[in-house]
Amino acid sequence: MILRIRSRDGTDRITVPDPPAPATVADLQRLIESHLTVPVPLQRLSLDPALLLPNPSAAVPLLSDPAAPLASLRLANGSFVYLSYPPDARSARPPPPRVLSAAGSFGKKMTMDDLIARQIRVTRQEAPLCSAASFDRDAANAFQLHVAESLAFAVKRAGFLYGRVDAETKEVFVDFIYEPPQQGSEDVVLLMRDADEEARVDAIAEGLGMRRVGLVFTQAVGRKATETGEYTMSNREVVQAAQLQAEGGIPEWVTAIVKLEVGDDGTGDVHFEAFQMSEICVKLFKDGILETEVGDADDPRLSKMRKEVVAGGKDTMEVDNDFFLVPVKISDHQGPLSVGFPIENRGSPVGMGALRSHLDRVKHLPFVKRISDFHLLLQVAIFLDIKADVPALAGCVKNQSRVPEGYQLLIESLASQG
Repeated sequence: MILRIRSRDGTDRITVPDPPAPATVADLQRLIESHLTVPVPLQRLSLDPALLLPNPSAAVPLLSDPAAPLASLRLANGSFVYLSYPPDARSARPPPPRVLSAAGSFGKKMTMDDLIARQIRVTRQEAPLCSAASFDRDAANAFQLHVAESLAFAVKRAGFLYGRVDAETKEVFVDFIYEPPQQGSEDVVLLMRDADEEARVDAIAEGLGMRRVGLVFTQAVGRKATETGEYTMSNREVVQAAQLQAEGGIPEWVTAIVKLEVGDDGTGDVHFEAFQMSEICVKLFKDGILETEVGDADDPRLSKMRKEVVAGGKDTMEVDNDFFLVPVKISDHQGPLSVGFPIENRGSPVGMGALRSHLDRVKHLPFVKRISDFHLLLQVAIFLDIKADVPALAGCVKNQSRVPEGYQLLIESLASQG
């Protein structure tokens, strides 16, 4: 039986032999010690992925009985077991010499401290810079429903997350998702960004008291496989996420992954996961050390470097992508906006007929409630001054105050053209 052992350092496969007696948790621990060099006393095992969060709850169930048969845990071929251990528990570097011999054309002596100071070290970041990420239920559902029903998770889809950051708790609240023009395949989503449209989105967000706070993308069911083990995020996704986090300009920036997980019975469940790219990952991108050109023959589990770095206690030109991922706790909430208007850039143009239908459908509500939908505001913003009118109209939605007559007449006039 092959088990997939996922830790903060990546995912490894361990083959559990079929001895005369059933294999136990203790047998698995000894295999982990042998293959992954994590001593048994330092191992914490669980079937719950929450074990890998920066501050896992005490309620996370551990595999604490060494004598428990693996069969009693309903583990099957390919099952995940989650492994936690102290930082650097797998590192086994020999002690370095004190001084190097003369080097360079000038015969300068360098101590090991000098060399270490020049090395680029890639280590795991233990805690995210945002405490949690909460998603508006309707916004998250509208995004995943389109991917599940219209795209069948056959190609990737992405969107920018907009919302608020709690200044005290550092929790990110995602209240709407903007989907830019894009072209998706099984392994790549190309964002064909429209600067004018994004300016309108940002103006709406400003009026709502929000800002861009992250990225969300889906993973296709047919994405590229690898012989070296499972991976959470591909090298292409690492590059894209690092680039957009660097552009995002806030330390709490969140990257969310939406994927379809198929169970043994053939049924599929949609899962949301949230991460931050580690600070060292973003720095490697900014400094031009993270290789941004990814070839089709490259292992998607590994990110290539343009110069040698130290990762996992050894010099390398490739780093396991999981080194760069910092898990973030995820939850949901009911935000201030509705999600009933057709969403932009999904192939079919959104016309004024959609505006008329939407306003007719909610005509029993106060006018400000009828337009409390980001996607509607984006459609209307094309006809408004981006510096004055767009933030002002969005401000009415934020405060749920009366919409000035001029704006209401304009919107109703546009709807009448549908």
